[in-house]
Amino acid sequence: MLLASNTLGDWDAVGRLAVAAGLGAAVGIERELREREAGIRTHLLVSLGACLFTIVGAYGFHNFGSRVDPTRIAAQVVTGIGFLGAGAIIREGISVRGLTTAASLWIVAAIGMASGAGYYWPAVAGTALTVFALWPLRALAYRTIERLRPPERRLVVELREGSNVKQLLDRFGDVRQVEVEDERDRRVVTVELDDEVDEQLVSKLSDLDDVIAVRWRR
Repeated sequence: MLLASNTLGDWDAVGRLAVAAGLGAAVGIERELREREAGIRTHLLVSLGACLFTIVGAYGFHNFGSRVDPTRIAAQVVTGIGFLGAGAIIREGISVRGLTTAASLWIVAAIGMASGAGYYWPAVAGTALTVFALWPLRALAYRTIERLRPPERRLVVELREGSNVKQLLDRFGDVRQVEVEDERDRRVVTVELDDEVDEQLVSKLSDLDDVIAVRWRR
């Protein structure tokens, strides 16, 4: 319950914190299912912390009898979350992982701030759109791009969990791009070559001990 323009009731504050925690956890569940660097607890804490900072910045200093800019602390949250997001980014050879997780941490901070400011519907809508972007949209975009992208130079190799990617890349010549994605029980490597893929290369890769499957499309 809002008592005055510069005060916030105890239960209203607890409610905002609970909403922020729940929405942050909802985004974290998707990351947890995909076994990413930041899961439920991390996303929950980021959202909860951003919410608490927003509440403190807007209502925490009214007893001091001075005018406080409520956006000052919120602006620092936006800056500070960048350092946490950078910790989720991992460079693996010429491939970079964790950018999506860093972006999800950034958005849950905004969700927490919206909850702390009492903008519940934008916070809920932002959570729903974030989960949609991380899950259904990912699958839809992948299928669409696969149809539009020239496939004759792209090779998808499924490796056993924990396999060394460098040993696989040594089998190729000039590589234009490499994408590495760790699934629950395997590692998927997508390689785009400068030269056209031939059946002899696919056959050699299939004979490797760590290789589960090789997908090649002309």
